[in-house]
Amino acid sequence: MSTVLLSAPALEPITLSEAKAHLRVDSNAEDTLIQSLIMASRLHIEAALDLALITQTWRLRRDTWPSSRTMILPLRPVQSVTAVKVFDDADASHTLDLASFILDGAANPARLVWRGNGTMPSPSVAANGIEIDFIVGYGDAASNVPQSIRQALLLLIAHWYENREPVEIGATATVIPVAVSELLAPYRGRRL
Repeated sequence: MSTVLLSAPALEPITLSEAKAHLRVDSNAEDTLIQSLIMASRLHIEAALDLALITQTWRLRRDTWPSSRTMILPLRPVQSVTAVKVFDDADASHTLDLASFILDGAANPARLVWRGNGTMPSPSVAANGIEIDFIVGYGDAASNVPQSIRQALLLLIAHWYENREPVEIGATATVIPVAVSELLAPYRGRRL
């Protein structure tokens, strides 16, 4: 199983001006650094929680269908599934009817359930024979991202802005501030 980003978010959930106000930075001298911290913080939180904050498009590749007829999607919240394809020996794709699936995009984890009759169309290639394109994220605007996640982003940006070295000699190492982890706790994926 692999995932590929097809289209990145059009914007970050925190603007440069919001981050600078939170950091109490008045000059433009460190704008590039702050912008990179905004992106790094978003990517860190998305990876840690299997979330997409701002609308983005991904592709999931799998070798076979699960025996349960339920495909777990690796990111959430899923807005929609745009295509499901199965590949044959000639590497030709066959697009499946989306009406044959039920999307439970708000589930934790999100899932795509086959509701078609009979057996699921199987790929005839050995690897990556199934492709599912899907759109994830809370929405197109930063205001669509839950406020507690936006606050966690600001705290993480501030932490990395103030602590530019991975470890400070003579200080207790803090990889991620506890407040950030607590703000993000309700969004953690459920694993069984």
